[in-house]
Amino acid sequence: MGKDKSSLEDLIEKAGGCAVVDGGFATQLERHGAVINDPLWSALCLFKDPHLIKQVHLEYLEAGADILVTSSYQATLPGFLSRGLSIEEGESLLEKSVKLAVEARDSFWNSLERTPGHCYNRALVAASIGSYGAYLADGSEYSGCYGLDVNLDKLKDFHRRRLQVLVEAGPDLLAFETIPNKIEAQACVELLEEENIEVPSWICFSSVDGENAPSGESFKECLDIINKSNKVHAVGINCAPPHFIETLIHKFKELTKKAIIVYPNSGEVWDGRAKRWLPSKYFGDDKFEVFATRWRNSGARLVGGCCRTTPSTILAITKVLKESS
Repeated sequence: MGKDKSSLEDLIEKAGGCAVVDGGFATQLERHGAVINDPLWSALCLFKDPHLIKQVHLEYLEAGADILVTSSYQATLPGFLSRGLSIEEGESLLEKSVKLAVEARDSFWNSLERTPGHCYNRALVAASIGSYGAYLADGSEYSGCYGLDVNLDKLKDFHRRRLQVLVEAGPDLLAFETIPNKIEAQACVELLEEENIEVPSWICFSSVDGENAPSGESFKECLDIINKSNKVHAVGINCAPPHFIETLIHKFKELTKKAIIVYPNSGEVWDGRAKRWLPSKYFGDDKFEVFATRWRNSGARLVGGCCRTTPSTILAITKVLKESS
């Protein structure tokens, strides 16, 4: 891109220097009665309860989210095929994940036009692209251990068609999430080039030690690859414990000039094998309110929540960031 501001940079500016990303999706779907204890996770609702997906998007918009992340994190074509769906049906569900978010955004924004003096921004829709480990549903997005037979070409082949379908559905942004190692970051960067993607994207890593990628590789190794790409507009951390975030923002500030995005989970720990949340250093909404300001002051340009955070978490973040911007 030339010197024109991207839609993402424009939104950050409109939000006063730090935009708000939405929060946990599966958590909120379950609160509305969805049953998603399944390898497809929240993507299951794309064919079982699409109205609930739209409802959750609207709840995050009302809470002040500037960016909606679609329900496609665990929506993969191999995953859908394993459930007996055809390729066409799987592609249709990927498109649907973007359309549901766009419809929610448009209906919310249209209703606001009749509300003078509101302080919302027109939200952007980010199509979620979960890591290879998220598809495996074995917790490997938190270990980075994909096995010796998973090379760069295999990862690009895994992501390619989903990326194409999501881009064709018309999102404003692309969100590569919980990337656990350097090779998958490289696959994402090379794919954006090979497919000549013009939609601004971000790449987020997970971290289990607060210092490195889950694979043990340094973030410097990972960001050196991303820094060479002008297709990636932001980089950061998602689905890591919130008490790691401030240190990681400072680390990333030294390693990149790209916008830094952080949306940690609540601090509870997911046991990928037992498929349940384990209690640990839990951050309630009041803590997110305090720490969101610190994360912004440390250099984050996009702040939100991941697993086990809710619209009330995002409302708390919105209030403190937008009142002080």
